[in-house]
Amino acid sequence: MAASKATEAMIGTLIEKVFSALLTQAQYALDFKDQLAAMKTKLELMTAFISCTDKQKTRGFSLRDLFFIYQTGKDLKHINSRIEKMESSLGVYGRAEQPIIQQGPNNSSYQIFKYSPEDREPSEIIGLEKDLEKIKGWILSSNEKLQQIGIVGMGGLGKTTIAQKIFNDGEMVAYFEKRIWVPVSQNFCEERVMRAMLKQLGEDESGIEVSYLLHKIQQRLSDKTCLIVMDDVWRMNLDWWKNLYPTEKRYFAIITSRNETVVNSMGVDESRIHPPKILNEEESWSLPCKHAFLTSKGKCPNKEFEKKGREILKKCGGLPLAIKTIGGLLAPKVHSLSEWNKINDEFHVYLTTERENNSVVASLRLSYDELPTHLKQCLLCFSVYPDDFEISGEQMVHWWVGEGLIRGRDNRTATELGFDYLSELVSRCLVEVVHRRGYDGRVYSCKMHDLVRDMTIKIAKDEAFCSFDEQGRQKLTQDSRWFGFTSDMDPKSLKKSSRLRALILTSSTPVSFWNVKSLMSLRVLDFSYCKLDRMNVEDLLDKISSLKRLACLNLSGVAGNIELPSSIQKLRNLQILVLRRCTKLHPSITSLKKLIILDLGSCPLQHLPHGLEKLIYLQELSGFRVASQSNTQGCRLNALLGLKQLRVLRMSINNESEISEDEWNVLSQLEKLKELYLRRYRHEILPKWINLKHLSSLQYLCLEDGDISNFEISSESDQDSNGTTWVLEGLCLKFVPNLDLDWNVLLKDMPILRYAEVSRCFNLKNSPFPLDKPAVWKKNQD
Repeated sequence: MAASKATEAMIGTLIEKVFSALLTQAQYALDFKDQLAAMKTKLELMTAFISCTDKQKTRGFSLRDLFFIYQTGKDLKHINSRIEKMESSLGVYGRAEQPIIQQGPNNSSYQIFKYSPEDREPSEIIGLEKDLEKIKGWILSSNEKLQQIGIVGMGGLGKTTIAQKIFNDGEMVAYFEKRIWVPVSQNFCEERVMRAMLKQLGEDESGIEVSYLLHKIQQRLSDKTCLIVMDDVWRMNLDWWKNLYPTEKRYFAIITSRNETVVNSMGVDESRIHPPKILNEEESWSLPCKHAFLTSKGKCPNKEFEKKGREILKKCGGLPLAIKTIGGLLAPKVHSLSEWNKINDEFHVYLTTERENNSVVASLRLSYDELPTHLKQCLLCFSVYPDDFEISGEQMVHWWVGEGLIRGRDNRTATELGFDYLSELVSRCLVEVVHRRGYDGRVYSCKMHDLVRDMTIKIAKDEAFCSFDEQGRQKLTQDSRWFGFTSDMDPKSLKKSSRLRALILTSSTPVSFWNVKSLMSLRVLDFSYCKLDRMNVEDLLDKISSLKRLACLNLSGVAGNIELPSSIQKLRNLQILVLRRCTKLHPSITSLKKLIILDLGSCPLQHLPHGLEKLIYLQELSGFRVASQSNTQGCRLNALLGLKQLRVLRMSINNESEISEDEWNVLSQLEKLKELYLRRYRHEILPKWINLKHLSSLQYLCLEDGDISNFEISSESDQDSNGTTWVLEGLCLKFVPNLDLDWNVLLKDMPILRYAEVSRCFNLKNSPFPLDKPAVWKKNQD
């Protein structure tokens, strides 16, 4: 331990010397500041990594490596001399979604809210319109009970995009009673595929034996017309495939694959195999223009830029993925022709030196190399997830924050910056959005194209973050820092991984218990995807409490009610805690002074313990419940007074909750509060303690599942000199059927409102949208 402390002290001294030396050179480069900060962050992360070895055998770091970093830092001025200022790209990265809208009164627009498993940018159908018409024609004109269609072509050609557009098409949604999307991927596993199918059919598959899965699928589909998409098939168990479909109803299967032989073997007729065509020159140019030239509505205003852009995109060979990726590089640099020339030259180098001479591979590697340092590590984290895995945006951001890859700066929290980073990876076409939050476009869930994943696997392996076999499956080594655990792995192997910093369980199949005490370097432990009902959860929690460096703990995968033990107080470095089905919190939770996120939203708690105000760094609190005055064990609303850093508050108020008059101004003292969610409020009038006049930072308000009937928006005495009392930009009204409100009055008193979700508000007057279905309203910006 003494040696480790000495090493840490040595590195700390070295950091100061390196930083001081770099500062001397910074005066010669006006744009050096950002890179300087990035270097400091990297060195600080190295210090944190060294410090974690004080309770284990350490292999140390050589001074040669550290001095190499120092020497490299001396050249940062020259390396970064051509980087554009970030201001030039803010407009591109901050672009909003372009919804399909309908006109309404008051210079507004609205759209019907649609829930779909895939949410793609509209530009992706450029050049694919005929493909969609052809395949839809095959489906709608067929009288056969079972029809199979194949979409076959090389990687990056748009096979999955075509299948997704068919899957989400309005006619298909109306035509089929059931639709199932199955990501198959290279590592085909019957059990995994069948469980994914049952989950989409609304079945809880966790307790079903493997031998009964197929029968259960057949049972659920026996009386339904169904569309099944088998995406990215490399091989298939033909016996299983042929037995999948009952014969009573009509079934359609769309199979995407790179191999026509695989599709033929599954029974697809030659006449029903569709090979997507590459994009022509005009289509290739149109695809990135929609995003690069937003201000001119997708038209390039400069002939020199257009000439150079067409030259660059011609190298993509008409492959949509390569075009999108290169477009993501060009878009933020539309004001610098020299930067476009640079991309053209570098793309040429990659194309002529890459082993496969593949435009997709070259474009992806170029895009990765152009990433800032902080985004590179964030992107590589995706490598631990299985093929075609739908990843929670929140889970990914929590990982980044917990491991220290992101730190808050200025007025932005680490979590807010994390979602910004995720959006930037999306804008660079390295990550694909599945679902977004409508209010601000925040990524709810995402995926990664298999070719992008292949690249991240190779780089993550080269950088020694994790290790993989030839099939792209992760394997655990003594030096692994990140690990995505699946059901076919042996939990005992984790005992040898003392350097592991992030452990993500990615299987919904219940896993056996292992001794986590050996994972002393662990910062992130996530059980959100894993069922823990076969474990001794209390024993697990006691052992987790020994992980002194743990910063992020997600136990939302626990099945069955649990009580959080007193041993939780040992996790002094915990910053993020996510629980589900927790029925009781031990008061010692208030000793976790470093908490910034506490998520209890899915916990059936009666109250929260006293002392919540001690969590002074808390930025997000979900599941806050106000106790009655007779409840001496529960905390009151005034407990929030100590939470001056709170940005997001999700709270529930039931009939037993009591708010005294001296607590009415509590929320108005939370000066940084941006989002407020009030659920299950069982009174008719909006409470006086929600005084939006004094919530100057509040941007979003959600009222859900309540009995509110009188929504008093404003009064003459409350109005300021401009007549404005509400400064909300976003509003959500869900399941408040008694609400008596005039939409025109609401818009008048909320002049900067730009987004609203409305559902089951049947007494809403002058509504610009139908009241019998969920709808989204967006202010017309034109």
